[in-house]
Amino acid sequence: MQQLPDEYYQLLEEIQAVDFVLVELTLYLDTHPHDVQALQQFNQFALQSKQLKQSFEAKFGMLQQFGGSFADANWSWGTAPWPWQV
Repeated sequence: MQQLPDEYYQLLEEIQAVDFVLVELTLYLDTHPHDVQALQQFNQFALQSKQLKQSFEAKFGMLQQFGGSFADANWSWGTAPWPWQV
């Protein structure tokens, strides 16, 4: 398997961290749906997650399947390393 650049791992770790925050905020908002500050944080992190994923995909290819990511001209899904390979 080819060596991946450090940026691959850095972006992937940042995506995972931001998405973890989104999971936690979702659980909190399930019981505190009127917390305006938490809603603002959720939206801020949702935007950040989207931007990070777009940046990752522009450099390294599809990140999600089933419509979560757009396909490139070569249908690169499955050509990048799987999560357990990195």
